[in-house]
Amino acid sequence: MVTQITSFGRSGLYDWMMQRISAVVLSLYSIFIIGYLLLNPDLTYDQWSALFESTAMRIFSLLALLSVGIHSWIGLWSVSTDYIKATGVRFFFQSLCGLVMFIYVVWGVQVLWGL
Repeated sequence: MVTQITSFGRSGLYDWMMQRISAVVLSLYSIFIIGYLLLNPDLTYDQWSALFESTAMRIFSLLALLSVGIHSWIGLWSVSTDYIKATGVRFFFQSLCGLVMFIYVVWGVQVLWGL
């Protein structure tokens, strides 16, 4: 059995499940945001700000943000292991992707929670 050193999960099945769960979270978040925008055609900054001041929306947004990180990491890891054969180049690519995703998640947490 091959050990996956840079994979997000413990196994291929775990990665597959995380990919599907994160896709569902992102779909629900997108549907909610689109629905909110459609139901509030004259949306003001105060209404938008009030929506994101609620704890429930911040948690939902954080869950969506983490789902983007998980979903993109698993997808990019899968693509890079399939198509980038040179170990050094693949390691650099995966490291760069991981760093960028980490920065985006930290930045998103700061935006959401004002830290």
